[in-house]
Amino acid sequence: MNCIPVKTGEGKNAQVYAHFGSTPYFTIYDTDAQFIAVIDNANSHHEHGACNPIAALQGKTIDIVVTGGMGSRAVMMFDTTGIKVFKSVSGSVENIIKTFGAQDIEELTAQNACASHGCN
Repeated sequence: MNCIPVKTGEGKNAQVYAHFGSTPYFTIYDTDAQFIAVIDNANSHHEHGACNPIAALQGKTIDIVVTGGMGSRAVMMFDTTGIKVFKSVSGSVENIIKTFGAQDIEELTAQNACASHGCN
């Protein structure tokens, strides 16, 4: 299962959000099963560096996160759980799914993660 932080709850039509921790919604998708779910991010209004992305997705089986940006602390938290994080292109969930399927997307690491919420 893949997770994309998005601006709205519009499924495949939702636009990617610039920063993982403060996203209003997450779109969860499985391209093999053609499954899409939208999750409201109750933790979107946090102080910088105080979000807990693992808790926000608790109970979901996530293998990959595709995001406009993410801080190094969050990238490291995902890394410890075996979840890979990739930097998305702008656009819709549907566009990201196509781009990711073409393997044309950069992996985020602690070294190339956002230093602030103003990334992307």
